[in-house]
Amino acid sequence: MTSDKTPVLRLSSLFAGYGRFDVVRDVDLRVDEGEAVALLGPNGAGKTTVLRAIMGLVKHRRGTIQVGDADVSSLPPYRIARGLAAIAPEGRRLFLDQSVEDNLILGALHLRRDKQRVQDLLNSVYNLFPVLRDYRRRRSSFLSGGEQQMVAIGRMLMSDPKILLLDEPAAGIPSNEIHVLLDAIHSLPDDISILMIEHDMQMVKRFASSVSLLVNGQLRMTGAADDVMNSQEVRSVYLGNTGQDRFNLDAARV
Repeated sequence: MTSDKTPVLRLSSLFAGYGRFDVVRDVDLRVDEGEAVALLGPNGAGKTTVLRAIMGLVKHRRGTIQVGDADVSSLPPYRIARGLAAIAPEGRRLFLDQSVEDNLILGALHLRRDKQRVQDLLNSVYNLFPVLRDYRRRRSSFLSGGEQQMVAIGRMLMSDPKILLLDEPAAGIPSNEIHVLLDAIHSLPDDISILMIEHDMQMVKRFASSVSLLVNGQLRMTGAADDVMNSQEVRSVYLGNTGQDRFNLDAARV
């Protein structure tokens, strides 16, 4: 079934990996404007490699990666990060000795000549995460895990990207902070597109309209979130005798 929406991200027959080894093979994936897509799969399936390939951080061998109207397959990471795609990697990777606001502004370096635009983006991040406005002068090392994740996502938004790439945004965040982060993500403007890796099924159910299952570097299935997550294929991958990523699909953290 074809969508009448505008594709923001399109991967076509993507092969990518490290050295001479292809981690992901023949991957086709699409994210439309305003859509949130979850990429599921066991550990080692190649999910993070897909995100890193989109950002130009992993060697792209074959196929195409298109963000908006731009073919980013051969662009360097710094070009992709200038308003095309932005990633909040697992572990957040902030400059912990810098203030919250310094970390945020780093996301808008390519816009630094347009001071009003940078200030508008900064205000929008503070409106989304009010606690960051209160802590804007605080060193990032003094923040909690959830607050650091807010900074990581805010830094993404400061680059004014077409698509956000989230690598397990709920990982390592205390349960009493998760709802704040989830409410903020839920409050993102409707036209923002998201490709997310997440093992918290309740988070996937809340945000993703579409789910793709990646196993051994290849897509097994793609479809509506409820259909894919309730499929025997997903249950066999996560709950079968695979020895990987065993968790209860019906367990709630939020």
